[in-house]
Amino acid sequence: MREKLQQFGGFMAGMVIPNIGAILAWGLITAFFIPTGWIPNETFVKLVDPMIFYLLPLLIGYMGGRMVYDDKVRGGVVGAVVTMGAIVGATGKPMFLGAMIMGPLGGWLIKKVDEFLDPKIPVGFEMLVSNFASAILGAILAMFGMIVVGPLVGGASDAAGVAVQWLIDARLLPLAAIIIEPAKILFLNNALNHGVLSPLGIAAAKDTGRAIHFLLETNPGPGLGLLIAFYVAGKKMLKDSAPGAMIIHFLGGIHEIYFPYVLAHPIILLAMIAGGMSANLWFVISNAGLVAPPSPGSIFAYLAVIPPGQHFQVLTGVLIGAVVSFLVGAFILRINPVHEETEEEETTTAVGTVPGLAAN
Repeated sequence: MREKLQQFGGFMAGMVIPNIGAILAWGLITAFFIPTGWIPNETFVKLVDPMIFYLLPLLIGYMGGRMVYDDKVRGGVVGAVVTMGAIVGATGKPMFLGAMIMGPLGGWLIKKVDEFLDPKIPVGFEMLVSNFASAILGAILAMFGMIVVGPLVGGASDAAGVAVQWLIDARLLPLAAIIIEPAKILFLNNALNHGVLSPLGIAAAKDTGRAIHFLLETNPGPGLGLLIAFYVAGKKMLKDSAPGAMIIHFLGGIHEIYFPYVLAHPIILLAMIAGGMSANLWFVISNAGLVAPPSPGSIFAYLAVIPPGQHFQVLTGVLIGAVVSFLVGAFILRINPVHEETEEEETTTAVGTVPGLAAN
């Protein structure tokens, strides 16, 4: 079971790692140009939504289809086409999880179709049959994604938000990390933050001048602690890439950078949950809050929206989250390290399946 989970996590990470550059490009545009960014710009901010809603899911869907179909572009193309259905059916939610479902599904099905048709195609009709097969399959699966997968994934995001709100109402807020941290790793972080927690926080901040809701998903502490754990106790690619990821995550606020680390070794999610729960418990005890959503979730954005007299409470919570996730993460990596075979497969996937991408 452990090996199967690691293989599954490695496969999920393989869809994301080659697209880290695109994710970072979106993150930098977001960090600089949104209204609460470093240098707000009404022109460049128009890039943010199309990239998060369309470009990034399509890239992930393409990569998933290509990975399943023996690194063939044909599988990637069908994977991207069918991912579009999930995007349209999700009603304004980032479809990273939908892409991770539809992309591999499209690649696998076109592979099976080709295996069935190739021996039967008359000479000279190969391109015609091949193109129509991928077109028909892509159209059918895109409609399936629009009607079934998109609404299902969107519903899962809404259900997670309802569960978080129930925990808040039941005064069990520290347990919200059990929902938030796994949802983040599946790239539902923006849906949870901007679709659920931020509206609730804005309503609460009107009465008190600050809200704890803004701290739950955006805390950069647990992610920082996890990356430090990989640097201290990890191996090979995951260890070597951790320092750069720390800078991008903690200073740049691009939390997506550490998601592949968790996908590559799913049990390490326990460290994120432990760090999140510990920080949230401190936030509840100290009555901490922010005046607005920190966007992006960097330490600089945090400093900009901490209300007067709350710096100790908020920054201590960030520190607690980092320390706890580091300790738990390092312990897990010591007793249950990432298998070398898994890391080699991930490295090959990350740098060997995308034309023009080479290891530094």
